[in-house]
Amino acid sequence: MAADVGSPGGVLGVGIATLDIINRVVAYPPEDAEVRAEGQRCVRGGNCANTLDVLAQLGHRCAWVGVLAGDSGADFIAADFAGRGIDARHALRLPGGATPTSYIALSRATGSRTIVHHRDLPELSAEHFARVPLAGWSWVHFEGRSPAATAQMIARVRRERPDLPISVEIEKPRDGIEALFTGADLVIFARAYVEALSATPEPDPTAWLGRLAARTDARLCLLPWGAAGAYGLASGGADPVLAPAHPPALLRDSLAAGDVFNAAVIDGLLDMGLDAAVTDAGLAALLMRANRLAGFKCARDGLDGLAAAAREAGVIAHRGGA
Repeated sequence: MAADVGSPGGVLGVGIATLDIINRVVAYPPEDAEVRAEGQRCVRGGNCANTLDVLAQLGHRCAWVGVLAGDSGADFIAADFAGRGIDARHALRLPGGATPTSYIALSRATGSRTIVHHRDLPELSAEHFARVPLAGWSWVHFEGRSPAATAQMIARVRRERPDLPISVEIEKPRDGIEALFTGADLVIFARAYVEALSATPEPDPTAWLGRLAARTDARLCLLPWGAAGAYGLASGGADPVLAPAHPPALLRDSLAAGDVFNAAVIDGLLDMGLDAAVTDAGLAALLMRANRLAGFKCARDGLDGLAAAAREAGVIAHRGGA
């Protein structure tokens, strides 16, 4: 059942949704090789869309805003959103273009994934987002795409709903992406973003987080760093807080682990509030819980049933717990 956009609370997400064709292979093939896949699945993907999927499993009312093509891939995505209770009524449906598609090789040997992505679809415009109602939401999350348009969207939220917390994910370098460093309460920088900018092969995450946080007006900046854990720095904080990773005994599927981390962070902040999270103790607890859920996901294929399985395993508590 789709979420009721007019009812109180919930998370509004703005980003892309993709068609993911995932081939599980014994090991990633060398160039010019031909290998047989052990299995294949076709799922709805996209960073923000995955984050909303997990948030919906955690009990939040969710809605997605983005662009859908006019093809069968978009029909698949729309049906997936509906089946997961994620409202996509304010998505822009275009008759032309093609659904963004990711072709993913998932290695059984390492649990890592290699993605080839194709896109032939415009990004969401600030003009379309201006028609999306903001009343009744408790959080809005943006993928850091199309920086100029996204900056206008963030400015609109700040202007019309100054009480509404905003998060933005900075996943990779894009022209003008620095425009998204301001205006949000929470900025999540991806490791890939730092590594792409670094002049050294092993950048120092604490130093980088300090430099990046100094360029934002966010109350909280996070830098998940894979197996090394996750770093967080509150506005005015002296040193980043590090929470250790929780890798599974057997790494099976790292796809969307970052999206799960983001969902757990937003869920935690909605539960504890930003004021509690900007303390060292609150930030450490927030990051620990997000790392636990992201690590638990890496032992499982896909996102289906993730939250229920994590509760059953004692990885996260039922609503109202830590």
